[in-house]
Amino acid sequence: MPLTADVKAELLTVRDPRPAARVAELTTVLRFAGGLHSIAGRVAVEAELDSDRLARRIGRELVEIYGVRPELAHVQGGAGNPGSRVAVRVIDGGETLARQTGLLDQRRRPVRGLPNRLTTGSRADLAAVWRGAFLASGTLTEPGRSAALEIACPTGEAAMALVGAAHRIGIAAKAREVRGAPRVVVREGEGIRAMLTEMGARRAAQEWDQLRQRREVRAGVNRLVNFDDANLRRSAQAAVAACARVERALEILGDTVPEHLREAGELRLAHRDASLDELGHHADPPLTKDAVAGRIRRLLAMADKKAETDGVPGTESAVPGGVED
Repeated sequence: MPLTADVKAELLTVRDPRPAARVAELTTVLRFAGGLHSIAGRVAVEAELDSDRLARRIGRELVEIYGVRPELAHVQGGAGNPGSRVAVRVIDGGETLARQTGLLDQRRRPVRGLPNRLTTGSRADLAAVWRGAFLASGTLTEPGRSAALEIACPTGEAAMALVGAAHRIGIAAKAREVRGAPRVVVREGEGIRAMLTEMGARRAAQEWDQLRQRREVRAGVNRLVNFDDANLRRSAQAAVAACARVERALEILGDTVPEHLREAGELRLAHRDASLDELGHHADPPLTKDAVAGRIRRLLAMADKKAETDGVPGTESAVPGGVED
Protein backbone atom coordinates (compact mmCIF):
# COMPACT_ATOMS: atom_id res chain seq x y z
CA MET A 1 0.00 0.00 0.00
CA PRO A 2 1.77 3.17 -1.18
CA LEU A 3 -0.01 5.40 1.36
CA THR A 4 0.94 3.14 4.25
CA ALA A 5 4.57 3.00 3.11
CA ASP A 6 4.68 6.80 2.78
CA VAL A 7 3.30 7.30 6.29
CA LYS A 8 5.75 4.81 7.82
CA ALA A 9 8.67 6.38 5.96
CA GLU A 10 7.75 9.79 7.39
CA LEU A 11 7.19 8.42 10.90
CA LEU A 12 10.67 6.90 10.84
CA THR A 13 12.06 10.43 10.56
CA VAL A 14 10.25 11.48 13.76
CA ARG A 15 12.44 11.25 16.83
CA ASP A 16 10.93 12.62 20.03
CA PRO A 17 13.83 13.45 22.38
CA ARG A 18 11.75 12.97 25.53
CA PRO A 19 12.64 9.68 27.27
CA ALA A 20 9.02 8.83 28.17
CA ALA A 21 7.88 9.23 24.56
CA ARG A 22 10.78 7.10 23.28
CA VAL A 23 9.92 4.36 25.78
CA ALA A 24 6.21 4.55 24.82
CA GLU A 25 6.95 4.17 21.12
CA LEU A 26 9.50 1.37 21.59
CA THR A 27 7.32 -0.62 24.00
CA THR A 28 4.29 -0.34 21.70
CA VAL A 29 6.29 -1.54 18.69
CA LEU A 30 7.50 -4.55 20.70
CA ARG A 31 3.93 -5.28 21.88
CA PHE A 32 2.20 -4.90 18.52
CA ALA A 33 4.88 -6.52 16.34
CA GLY A 34 5.54 -9.53 18.49
CA GLY A 35 5.81 -9.73 22.23
CA LEU A 36 7.17 -12.32 24.62
CA HIS A 37 8.33 -15.84 23.78
CA SER A 38 9.90 -18.67 25.70
CA ILE A 39 13.16 -19.86 24.15
CA ALA A 40 15.08 -22.65 25.90
CA GLY A 41 13.20 -21.92 29.09
CA ARG A 42 14.08 -18.24 29.04
CA VAL A 43 11.85 -15.25 28.38
CA ALA A 44 12.71 -13.63 25.07
CA VAL A 45 11.41 -10.37 23.60
CA GLU A 46 10.85 -10.55 19.84
CA ALA A 47 9.28 -8.31 17.21
CA GLU A 48 8.81 -9.06 13.50
CA LEU A 49 9.02 -5.87 11.46
CA ASP A 50 8.35 -5.14 7.80
CA SER A 51 11.50 -3.13 7.03
CA ASP A 52 15.23 -3.15 7.74
CA ARG A 53 15.06 0.55 8.52
CA LEU A 54 12.47 0.08 11.27
CA ALA A 55 14.39 -2.92 12.66
CA ARG A 56 17.60 -0.88 12.85
CA ARG A 57 15.72 1.93 14.61
CA ILE A 58 14.32 -0.47 17.21
CA GLY A 59 17.72 -2.05 17.67
CA ARG A 60 19.31 1.37 18.21
CA GLU A 61 16.62 2.38 20.72
CA LEU A 62 17.14 -0.86 22.70
CA VAL A 63 20.85 -0.15 22.92
CA GLU A 64 20.48 3.53 23.82
CA ILE A 65 17.61 3.24 26.32
CA TYR A 66 18.16 -0.16 27.92
CA GLY A 67 21.74 -1.06 27.03
CA VAL A 68 20.56 -4.24 25.29
CA ARG A 69 22.00 -5.32 21.96
CA PRO A 70 19.42 -7.38 20.05
CA GLU A 71 19.80 -9.96 17.30
CA LEU A 72 18.45 -9.01 13.86
CA ALA A 73 17.46 -11.81 11.48
CA HIS A 74 15.50 -12.03 8.24
CA VAL A 75 12.50 -14.37 8.49
CA GLN A 76 9.71 -15.42 6.15
CA GLY A 77 6.39 -13.84 7.06
CA GLY A 78 3.34 -15.91 7.85
CA ALA A 79 -0.08 -16.01 6.14
CA GLY A 80 -1.13 -12.70 7.66
CA ASN A 81 2.22 -11.02 6.91
CA PRO A 82 3.55 -12.38 3.62
CA GLY A 83 7.02 -11.53 2.32
CA SER A 84 10.35 -11.17 4.02
CA ARG A 85 10.41 -9.58 7.46
CA VAL A 86 13.09 -8.69 9.99
CA ALA A 87 12.98 -10.18 13.48
CA VAL A 88 14.45 -8.19 16.35
CA ARG A 89 15.21 -10.58 19.25
CA VAL A 90 16.47 -10.11 22.77
CA ILE A 91 17.17 -13.46 24.44
CA ASP A 92 19.96 -12.71 26.91
CA GLY A 93 18.40 -10.27 29.33
CA GLY A 94 14.98 -10.71 27.71
CA GLU A 95 13.13 -11.08 31.01
CA THR A 96 14.79 -7.99 32.45
CA LEU A 97 13.86 -6.01 29.35
CA ALA A 98 10.26 -7.30 29.55
CA ARG A 99 10.04 -6.09 33.14
CA GLN A 100 11.60 -2.72 32.35
CA THR A 101 9.24 -2.06 29.43
CA GLY A 102 6.20 -3.27 31.37
CA LEU A 103 5.48 -6.24 29.07
CA LEU A 104 5.82 -8.44 32.20
CA ASP A 105 4.08 -7.42 35.41
CA GLN A 106 5.59 -7.75 38.91
CA ARG A 107 4.35 -11.36 39.13
CA ARG A 108 6.10 -12.28 35.85
CA ARG A 109 2.78 -12.43 34.02
CA PRO A 110 2.59 -11.12 30.42
CA VAL A 111 0.59 -7.90 30.11
CA ARG A 112 -2.40 -8.53 27.85
CA GLY A 113 -2.84 -4.96 26.74
CA LEU A 114 -0.34 -2.13 27.14
CA PRO A 115 1.42 -1.01 30.32
CA ASN A 116 -0.95 1.35 32.13
CA ARG A 117 1.65 4.12 32.44
CA LEU A 118 1.77 4.42 28.63
CA THR A 119 -1.96 4.94 28.04
CA THR A 120 -2.31 7.41 30.91
CA GLY A 121 0.75 9.49 30.02
CA SER A 122 1.08 12.90 28.41
CA ARG A 123 -0.28 13.79 24.96
CA ALA A 124 3.22 13.28 23.53
CA ASP A 125 3.36 9.80 25.11
CA LEU A 126 -0.07 8.90 23.70
CA ALA A 127 1.00 10.09 20.24
CA ALA A 128 4.15 7.96 20.58
CA VAL A 129 1.99 4.93 21.46
CA TRP A 130 0.00 5.40 18.27
CA ARG A 131 3.16 6.04 16.25
CA GLY A 132 4.65 2.79 17.53
CA ALA A 133 1.42 0.87 16.83
CA PHE A 134 1.24 2.20 13.26
CA LEU A 135 4.90 1.44 12.57
CA ALA A 136 4.35 -2.10 13.87
CA SER A 137 1.06 -3.03 12.22
CA GLY A 138 -0.76 -0.02 10.78
CA THR A 139 -2.33 0.61 7.38
CA LEU A 140 -3.87 3.66 5.73
CA THR A 141 -6.31 3.41 2.82
CA GLU A 142 -7.16 6.10 0.30
CA PRO A 143 -9.93 8.62 0.99
CA GLY A 144 -13.38 7.42 -0.01
CA ARG A 145 -16.27 5.40 1.31
CA SER A 146 -13.99 2.76 2.86
CA ALA A 147 -11.21 5.10 4.03
CA ALA A 148 -9.59 3.95 7.26
CA LEU A 149 -6.53 4.24 9.43
CA GLU A 150 -6.31 0.75 10.90
CA ILE A 151 -4.09 -1.03 13.42
CA ALA A 152 -3.93 -4.83 13.71
CA CYS A 153 -3.75 -5.66 17.41
CA PRO A 154 -2.28 -8.70 19.21
CA THR A 155 -5.17 -8.94 21.70
CA GLY A 156 -8.54 -7.39 22.41
CA GLU A 157 -7.04 -5.77 25.52
CA ALA A 158 -4.34 -4.12 23.41
CA ALA A 159 -7.03 -2.85 21.05
CA MET A 160 -9.00 -1.31 23.92
CA ALA A 161 -5.84 0.31 25.29
CA LEU A 162 -5.20 1.89 21.89
CA VAL A 163 -8.80 3.10 21.65
CA GLY A 164 -8.45 4.68 25.10
CA ALA A 165 -5.23 6.44 24.05
CA ALA A 166 -6.96 7.86 20.96
CA HIS A 167 -9.90 9.14 23.01
CA ARG A 168 -7.52 10.90 25.42
CA ILE A 169 -6.03 12.72 22.43
CA GLY A 170 -9.57 13.63 21.34
CA ILE A 171 -9.86 11.34 18.32
CA ALA A 172 -12.66 8.79 17.86
CA ALA A 173 -11.41 5.24 17.30
CA LYS A 174 -13.26 1.94 17.46
CA ALA A 175 -12.20 -1.62 18.21
CA ARG A 176 -13.61 -4.38 16.03
CA GLU A 177 -12.84 -7.93 14.99
CA VAL A 178 -12.03 -8.99 11.42
CA ARG A 179 -12.01 -12.76 10.93
CA GLY A 180 -11.39 -13.20 14.64
CA ALA A 181 -8.46 -10.75 14.77
CA PRO A 182 -8.83 -7.56 16.85
CA ARG A 183 -8.30 -4.23 15.09
CA VAL A 184 -8.61 -0.56 15.90
CA VAL A 185 -10.02 1.72 13.21
CA VAL A 186 -10.26 5.48 12.71
CA ARG A 187 -12.75 6.10 9.88
CA GLU A 188 -13.87 9.71 10.01
CA GLY A 189 -11.85 11.85 7.60
CA GLU A 190 -11.00 14.60 10.07
CA GLY A 191 -10.04 11.98 12.63
CA ILE A 192 -7.63 10.29 10.21
CA ARG A 193 -6.00 13.61 9.34
CA ALA A 194 -5.74 14.54 13.03
CA MET A 195 -4.22 11.18 14.01
CA LEU A 196 -1.63 11.34 11.23
CA THR A 197 -0.69 14.82 12.45
CA GLU A 198 -0.49 13.71 16.10
CA MET A 199 1.76 10.78 15.21
CA GLY A 200 4.10 13.15 13.37
CA ALA A 201 3.22 12.35 9.74
CA ARG A 202 2.30 15.95 8.95
CA ARG A 203 3.19 15.83 5.27
CA ALA A 204 1.20 12.61 4.78
CA ALA A 205 -1.73 14.16 6.69
CA GLN A 206 -1.74 17.20 4.41
CA GLU A 207 -1.49 15.12 1.23
CA TRP A 208 -4.20 12.70 2.40
CA ASP A 209 -6.51 15.59 3.29
CA GLN A 210 -5.95 17.28 -0.09
CA LEU A 211 -6.74 14.00 -1.84
CA ARG A 212 -9.89 13.65 0.29
CA GLN A 213 -11.05 17.15 -0.59
CA ARG A 214 -10.44 16.62 -4.31
CA ARG A 215 -12.44 13.40 -4.22
CA GLU A 216 -15.28 15.05 -2.33
CA VAL A 217 -15.44 17.86 -4.91
CA ARG A 218 -15.36 15.31 -7.74
CA ALA A 219 -18.06 13.23 -6.06
CA GLY A 220 -20.20 16.35 -5.62
CA VAL A 221 -19.84 17.25 -9.29
CA ASN A 222 -20.73 13.69 -10.28
CA ARG A 223 -23.82 13.78 -8.07
CA LEU A 224 -24.95 17.03 -9.72
CA VAL A 225 -24.33 15.62 -13.19
CA ASN A 226 -26.22 12.45 -12.33
CA PHE A 227 -29.04 14.53 -10.83
CA ASP A 228 -29.27 16.64 -13.99
CA ASP A 229 -29.18 13.52 -16.17
CA ALA A 230 -31.95 11.95 -14.11
CA ASN A 231 -34.06 15.11 -14.41
CA LEU A 232 -33.51 15.22 -18.17
CA ARG A 233 -34.48 11.54 -18.49
CA ARG A 234 -37.62 12.08 -16.43
CA SER A 235 -38.54 15.17 -18.46
CA ALA A 236 -38.01 13.32 -21.75
CA GLN A 237 -40.08 10.36 -20.56
CA ALA A 238 -42.87 12.66 -19.36
CA ALA A 239 -42.92 14.42 -22.74
CA VAL A 240 -43.13 11.11 -24.64
CA ALA A 241 -45.95 9.88 -22.38
CA ALA A 242 -47.88 13.16 -22.63
CA CYS A 243 -47.67 13.28 -26.43
CA ALA A 244 -48.71 9.63 -26.73
CA ARG A 245 -51.78 10.22 -24.53
CA VAL A 246 -52.75 13.40 -26.41
CA GLU A 247 -52.53 11.62 -29.77
CA ARG A 248 -54.73 8.82 -28.45
CA ALA A 249 -57.20 11.36 -26.96
CA LEU A 250 -57.62 13.16 -30.29
CA GLU A 251 -58.10 9.78 -31.98
CA ILE A 252 -60.80 8.70 -29.48
CA LEU A 253 -62.73 11.97 -29.58
CA GLY A 254 -62.42 12.58 -33.33
CA ASP A 255 -64.74 15.38 -34.47
CA THR A 256 -66.41 15.64 -31.05
CA VAL A 257 -63.44 17.30 -29.37
CA PRO A 258 -64.05 20.95 -28.38
CA GLU A 259 -61.98 23.35 -30.47
CA HIS A 260 -60.08 24.95 -27.58
CA LEU A 261 -59.07 21.50 -26.29
CA ARG A 262 -58.04 20.39 -29.77
CA GLU A 263 -55.82 23.47 -30.10
CA ALA A 264 -54.16 22.69 -26.76
CA GLY A 265 -53.55 19.07 -27.83
CA GLU A 266 -52.15 20.05 -31.22
CA LEU A 267 -49.93 22.62 -29.51
CA ARG A 268 -48.53 19.84 -27.30
CA LEU A 269 -47.83 17.65 -30.35
CA ALA A 270 -46.27 20.50 -32.33
CA HIS A 271 -43.79 21.35 -29.55
CA ARG A 272 -43.07 17.98 -27.93
CA ASP A 273 -40.04 19.06 -25.85
CA ALA A 274 -41.44 22.41 -24.71
CA SER A 275 -42.43 23.12 -21.13
CA LEU A 276 -46.00 24.11 -20.28
CA ASP A 277 -44.84 27.70 -19.87
CA GLU A 278 -43.27 27.62 -23.35
CA LEU A 279 -46.44 26.08 -24.83
CA GLY A 280 -48.42 28.98 -23.43
CA HIS A 281 -46.19 31.43 -25.28
CA HIS A 282 -46.72 29.52 -28.54
CA ALA A 283 -50.52 29.75 -28.20
CA ASP A 284 -52.48 32.43 -30.06
CA PRO A 285 -53.49 34.31 -28.04
CA PRO A 286 -50.85 33.42 -25.38
CA LEU A 287 -51.97 31.34 -22.40
CA THR A 288 -50.62 30.80 -18.92
CA LYS A 289 -49.02 27.45 -18.20
CA ASP A 290 -51.90 26.65 -15.81
CA ALA A 291 -54.41 27.29 -18.62
CA VAL A 292 -52.47 25.00 -20.99
CA ALA A 293 -52.17 22.28 -18.33
CA GLY A 294 -55.87 22.54 -17.50
CA ARG A 295 -56.97 22.20 -21.15
CA ILE A 296 -54.72 19.17 -21.77
CA ARG A 297 -55.97 17.60 -18.55
CA ARG A 298 -59.62 18.09 -19.61
CA LEU A 299 -58.85 16.71 -23.08
CA LEU A 300 -57.41 13.50 -21.59
CA ALA A 301 -60.23 13.16 -19.05
CA MET A 302 -62.90 13.59 -21.75
CA ALA A 303 -61.20 11.04 -23.98
CA ASP A 304 -60.78 8.49 -21.16
CA LYS A 305 -64.47 8.87 -20.22
CA LYS A 306 -65.57 8.29 -23.83
CA ALA A 307 -63.18 5.32 -24.15
CA GLU A 308 -64.72 3.74 -21.05
CA THR A 309 -68.21 4.27 -22.43
CA ASP A 310 -67.25 2.84 -25.84
CA GLY A 311 -65.31 -0.06 -24.32
CA VAL A 312 -62.04 0.83 -26.04
CA PRO A 313 -58.52 1.36 -24.61
CA GLY A 314 -58.00 4.78 -23.03
CA THR A 315 -55.17 7.23 -23.38
CA GLU A 316 -52.89 5.34 -20.95
CA SER A 317 -52.76 2.44 -23.39
CA ALA A 318 -50.82 4.59 -25.86
CA VAL A 319 -47.85 5.17 -23.50
CA PRO A 320 -44.89 3.03 -24.67
CA GLY A 321 -43.70 0.30 -22.32
CA GLY A 322 -40.90 1.35 -19.97
CA VAL A 323 -41.90 5.03 -20.16
CA GLU A 324 -43.22 6.58 -16.95
CA ASP A 325 -46.22 8.83 -17.26
